[in-house]
Amino acid sequence: MRHSRFAAVRARLESFDPGRGWRLWLYEFLLFGFKQAWACLFGGLLLALLLGTHFFYPEDALLHRYDFLTLAALAIQGAMLAFRLETWAEAKVILIFHVVGTVMELFKTAAGSWIYPEASVLHIGAVPLFSGFMYAAVGSYIARVWRIFDFRYSAYPPRWATWVLAGAIYVNFFAHHWLPDIRLVLFAATILLFARTRVHFRNWRVHRWMPLLVGFGLVAMFIWGAENIGTFAQAWTYPGQEHGWRMVSPAKLGSWFLLMLISFVLVELVAPVREPD
Repeated sequence: MRHSRFAAVRARLESFDPGRGWRLWLYEFLLFGFKQAWACLFGGLLLALLLGTHFFYPEDALLHRYDFLTLAALAIQGAMLAFRLETWAEAKVILIFHVVGTVMELFKTAAGSWIYPEASVLHIGAVPLFSGFMYAAVGSYIARVWRIFDFRYSAYPPRWATWVLAGAIYVNFFAHHWLPDIRLVLFAATILLFARTRVHFRNWRVHRWMPLLVGFGLVAMFIWGAENIGTFAQAWTYPGQEHGWRMVSPAKLGSWFLLMLISFVLVELVAPVREPD
């Protein structure tokens, strides 16, 4: 697999020896933040676009704001591939997430779960095409952080079981509009399946670990924070936000936690699960 330009930068940073004690602690802290920021590059640029266009996009522009966001997201994706800031394998994950997310968007907007209040030309139904890139940003982050931190897993459950659970989660996002919501059952199944699973990540030179469920929870919190930024920028609105912005309900954290399982299963397509050496 052809590496991104960041691979050489990361190798130089990891080969640097800051010494011991507080210097090592500070270096690892800064290195961790730098790597995380690099993994968030696509999502961070997309959030910056949402906020920037919310405050500064001309109301009388010939191009609708949503269409500008779609074209800008495509330009970012093309530039990241052209300058090898992202691998083609990661781009494939982004495409898969875009399709999966757009299908969900079409259903959820039709069901009234949220709306896109502005006009657009580049849309399918009531869903502007830039919305798929918001799901793609999640896929981009997971695929990139998986590679950048050299993820390894211990006590990872059988792949068939993760696929079955991910499928059930995805179906429930749709089916709960007509059938009983089995979200609590899915939470319990996720905890049982991944209770012993550890993700081993290498920040500097050695692998450390954390429970994978904790990782799911932490990423879900960051996505919820990004969702609040997106609704503040009026990229979309939930019921109750029509007449002014309100913080997204913390109950949405549960939805994002379950989405993390779907995300991991999809990323497995290009980043196979490996055990620690």
